Amino acid sequence: MGLFLGIDTSASGLTAERLRMDVISNNIANANTTRTENGGAYHRRYVVFSSRDRKPEPFEQILNKALGNKDNTIGHGVRAISIQEDATQGPMVYDPGHPDANADGYVEKPNVDIVTEMVDMITAHRAYEANSTAINAAKAMALKTLEIGK
Repeated sequence: MGLFLGIDTSASGLTAERLRMDVISNNIANANTTRTENGGAYHRRYVVFSSRDRKPEPFEQILNKALGNKDNTIGHGVRAISIQEDATQGPMVYDPGHPDANADGYVEKPNVDIVTEMVDMITAHRAYEANSTAINAAKAMALKTLEIGK
């Protein structure tokens, strides 16, 4: 158990939430894009997270064994493993004059819901703030620890 383990764990959360906010911003920016490089309307994207696990140090192994914990991995933050595309079809809107209209005059709009994206943005922002607060608390504790020897 290192002194800076909490800072490292929260820093991984900051990085992950920043990526999540970037992806959400991209979704909002493309909320009206009906033609992409691959053809068709823009499909929203989302980030998939996974925990970063590590092997415990010897003391932690003894402690886990004494406490009866079977799992020998310890959560050590979070990481983004992929950015997925939501494959659901967007709403079809009748607009025969649109350049991307099909033979029946319908245009597929992006499957981006601005309200959902804004809620996701707020939760990502709050998670970012929480991780930042945790880093500041860990820094304050480390500084207080250094003052003990004075």
